[in-house]
Formats: sequence, C-alpha cells, structure tokens
Amino acid sequence: MWPRLVASKVIKRLGSTNFVADFPSDNSEYLLEIPPHLDKRSLSSDDIIFNHDLQETQNYRVFVNTWNVGGVVPADDFNVDDLLNTCHTSSCDIYVFGFQEVVPLRATNVLGSESGRTSAKWNCLIREALNKKGKENNIGNNGKLFPQEFNCIISKQMVGILISVWVRNDLQSFIKNPSVSCVGCGIMGCLGNKGAVSVRFQLHQTSLCFVCSHLASGGREGDEKNRNSNVGEIFSRTIFPKGPSLELPTKILDHDRVIFLGDLNYRISLPESTTRLLVEKGEWNALLEKDQLRMELMDGQVFEGWQEGIINFAPTYKYYPNSSEYYGRSEVKRGEKKRSPAWCDRIIWYGEGLKQQLYDRGESKLSDHRPVKALFSTQIRVSRKLKRLQSFFLSERFEKITSHLEDALTKR
Repeated sequence: MWPRLVASKVIKRLGSTNFVADFPSDNSEYLLEIPPHLDKRSLSSDDIIFNHDLQETQNYRVFVNTWNVGGVVPADDFNVDDLLNTCHTSSCDIYVFGFQEVVPLRATNVLGSESGRTSAKWNCLIREALNKKGKENNIGNNGKLFPQEFNCIISKQMVGILISVWVRNDLQSFIKNPSVSCVGCGIMGCLGNKGAVSVRFQLHQTSLCFVCSHLASGGREGDEKNRNSNVGEIFSRTIFPKGPSLELPTKILDHDRVIFLGDLNYRISLPESTTRLLVEKGEWNALLEKDQLRMELMDGQVFEGWQEGIINFAPTYKYYPNSSEYYGRSEVKRGEKKRSPAWCDRIIWYGEGLKQQLYDRGESKLSDHRPVKALFSTQIRVSRKLKRLQSFFLSERFEKITSHLEDALTKR
C-alpha cells in the first residue's frame, strides 16, 4: 500500500503543467494588435496558419546549455558567463538552460515538493547575466545604447531537473502555447530523481520542443539498457496539450524542432585503464568509437534519426569538485568506485531546419561535471504578411507616428 500511495502522489505532482514565466501561461495566443488603417481581412488567421504560399522562413539563433551541478547551490556572486561564452559575440534569440541535480538526490527531496528557492536563484543569476550580455551586444551606429532584454517564458523543476527558457523581449509576442510535461523514471519507475522535464512552444508558425533529462546511472556492462529504457519511457509518456485549436503536436517527436539535452549518463565501453590512457593522450576518436550514445545513434534503436555534433572536447565526467583532475586518478577511499571518464553530458537534436554552429564544454569547477553548450541556427516559418507588419513597427514611419502621439499627449 505504501509504495502505491507514494507513487500515486508523486505521479500526480509530476504531471502538473504549472510553470514559472514572465508572462501569463494560460495557453492564450499572443498577437500584435493590427493598426486600424491596415486591412484586417488580409491578415486573417486562416491565411497566416494554413496558406503555406504566404509563409517564408527566418533564421533564429538558439543557445542550449546543460549541466549537472551535483547538488551544489551557487553562491550569490556565481559567474554564469562560463555557461554563455561562445566564439560568437552577438546575442542569441533563444536561450535554453538545463540543469540536473540542482538539489541533492536524497529521499526528502525526491519524495517532497520542491521549494523553488534553488530554481529561483539560478533564474536570478541567468537573468542578470543575459541582460548584461544583451546590453553589451546592442550598441547603435551612433554609439547610443539600445538594451536588449530577455524574458523567461518557461521555468520548470522536477526534483533535481530544472529547465529554464529565455527569449528576447521583442519575440515574446510571437510565442504561443507554452507548456510542460514531466516524466519520472527513477525509484519505482516513476519518481523524479531520474527522468525528464520537456517544454514546448510555438515561435511564429514553428513548434519547438526541448527535453531536459537525467537518465539512469551506472558504468557496468548492460547499464546502457536502463538508459535506453528511460528514453523510451520519456518518448512514450510525455504528452502535451493539443492547444486551443486542437492542431498542436502532443508527442515529443511530432514537433518541428526537438533538442534533447542533459546528463544522459552514457559511458565508454572500454576497460577503465584503457579509457584513462586514451583520455590522457587526447585520443577522442578512439574513445568515441566505444561511446555508448554514439553507438545508439548509429544503431537507431531509441534515437533513430537523431543527430549529434562533432565532439572535440574532453570527457565531462567525473571530476573532483573544484579541481581539474578526474576522479579516481589518484587513490580513492575504500569502497568507492573509481568511475572512468565519460561524455555523460550531451546535446542532440531531431528534425530538419536545425544547424549546429558550436558544440563545446565549459570549465566551471562547481561540480563533478563540466557544463556542455551548443549553438544552433534554426529556420522558423513566418507569415509574409506578419513579417510586413513587423517591418511596419520597426520602420521610420512607425517611429514618426509614435513621436506625434507622444507630442500630442505631452501638450494635453
């Protein structure tokens, strides 16, 4: 009776679609108000949504970061810049941050409800870093500062898994139907110490889905089957609402663009001594030939059709905290596992219209994992008429109209 009651309680809580955002999350559609002098009939929803002849694509930049923080709460002055730094200086349009083990995975955290304090702290640090970056990268030709702010559209925590999605404030009007789905795959096959928090939304006429996951651990032969089972559960049990018009995809793989990120825990199928020797030599290709996730991507069992960028960085796990030394290289305590180095932290994608421009790791030493980041350009379907409306709002003509309105209000 006790396990069933616990499982029932937790499943009900994990199924919640509530999330934190900077604007209402009632699945209402956010549309620009059409100026009175424009013909509203020419901007009907039927034309925008269903007439593909009236659509074209625009490229947007999406930054994705994943990090297992090992249950360590960041200090108030923690520098998030290492999660953001890329070889590109300009800001992106969308930022997705995925964390695992934002709280220690002990019984009280797994069975209890999240307080939200830790996720609020991470979001506060992210907000400060993003908006600082936005100000630095948006300077006009005359040297005047045009600050570019970023808003959180979704932030959801399930035990130790946290995903936080941020967009430029001028894109917020084009975000529709944000929603979340939580799947626990941990203790008793349903608790949230392992599993995934998936989020989805529409940007213009394209659906995007991001899956932040923490899969089963274990470095013994055959443990990868548990991870594969977790992935299968996540794909089958994740369900999103159909949306107000019942036209939205409900399953992960039915979305236009899908990015899967997290501590996937796949290891390298080689003896520990061989793995450590190859790591010391920097022989990444030899190691990747025995990388379990790469083999799954090629075999096409649970990740059929998925892609991953070229890995040119050292394994991200397992380090001594606050150190650059892999765990187990020196003497370990009796009874503790050495745990061979592995690329546990990964970012992969599914669907056309995504092109990866960067795949790298960070060097923050807060936890026993290193963060991993990726930069994508993605094609988004945009209505031509809506684009013309956008252009109007950004045009000199619109600036003159608003100036006249301001003058008139001031004189009153």
